Amino acid sequence: MERLPGFRDFYPEPLPHSDVSSIEGRNFLFARWREMARRYGFAEYDAPPLEPVELYTTKSGQEIVNQLYCFTDKGNREVSLRPEITPSLARLVAAHNRHYKKPLKWFSIPQLFRYERQQKGRLREHFQFNADIIGEPTPVAEAELIALLIDSLRAFGLTSEDFRIRLSSRGAWQQFLAQNQVPPEHHESFYLVIDKIERAPREQTEQQLKSFGLSLESVDAFIENGAPTPDLEQILANLSNRGLADYVRLDYRVIRGLAYYTGVVFEAFDQKGNFRAIAGGGRYDNLVKLISNNKVDLPALGFGMGDVVLFELLKDRGLLPPLAPGLTAYCLIEDEQLREASLSLIQTLRDANVQVDYSLTPLKPDKQFKRALESHAEYTVKLERNENGTLSARLRNLASREEKRLAPSEVAQAISRRA
Repeated sequence: MERLPGFRDFYPEPLPHSDVSSIEGRNFLFARWREMARRYGFAEYDAPPLEPVELYTTKSGQEIVNQLYCFTDKGNREVSLRPEITPSLARLVAAHNRHYKKPLKWFSIPQLFRYERQQKGRLREHFQFNADIIGEPTPVAEAELIALLIDSLRAFGLTSEDFRIRLSSRGAWQQFLAQNQVPPEHHESFYLVIDKIERAPREQTEQQLKSFGLSLESVDAFIENGAPTPDLEQILANLSNRGLADYVRLDYRVIRGLAYYTGVVFEAFDQKGNFRAIAGGGRYDNLVKLISNNKVDLPALGFGMGDVVLFELLKDRGLLPPLAPGLTAYCLIEDEQLREASLSLIQTLRDANVQVDYSLTPLKPDKQFKRALESHAEYTVKLERNENGTLSARLRNLASREEKRLAPSEVAQAISRRA
């Protein structure tokens, strides 16, 4: 029986086949994401992977249903696997925001599901690093969030030669539309055209813009010559003060296709242009109000960074560390009469937070040593009985081949000092 299309199996290293994914690689991404989010003072949250369909149609309209893994459950409820976690976040915040001081700085690493056509860098499930700030209306929140995004990518060894944050604002486009007398009811349709302007044929874009009474030349001129709005100026200055100016540039071609964005938007792109957007986000000041049915009104902004594109980018740049899991020690039991004493030593080492393994059943010494090598162990340790009947431990560093004879009670401390 095979897995469903667009889904992944995560195996331990070494991988048995190129068509499966690495659980160690996934854990590597998660650990860096969590480390950086906590460094910035963000608290972790999560929500159910199954939510009412209404949560997503309220935010995105009925058209999103075609992209959902949705069904009627045994309680006759219309439910869906989550395609994103931001609506769930808005629901959580609306329910208990009074319990927390503002602004909220929260992050999550959810698994998300969308029933859509598979493409390079896009599957039907993926994990995503989401970071959001709730309750802060000023541009300092955007600067803080973009700095977190930049530092999260730098934590993997990526530099300004590898990626760039393209910064834009729906507010700037709203001024452009107002100057050109485009009615507000057409703004979202216009944003969808701009969102595809780099990918769609120019003739198609030109025809679409004519329906709004606009020319492609006027849109090109705005993108080329557009000056930063006051809020974008504040963000750029803030990031420059942090020494992060090289990672950001103004680019009004970025608009983000989702209708719920209300202000500044941004996306992280591979500088070589070989991959889809690495991350994207922006301000969505009306979502909490919408999800709470006008009961709670809090400004908000956030970004999401998926694991699929990021992992491929790191692989392309040679920035993935060796992913094979390694043991600290492998206990060799060459004398079965010492198995009970060896188990006692193994437990002592594990109590001291040492990663240690051993053969569960009797095995020839050479095969045990081979397993130690295959496990990428730093040390082997084995008990030996001395002539006077006492036990000693032989600790061997497999890299340097240095051996030490110790009392069993000294092994954990010797390993902690990387003897």
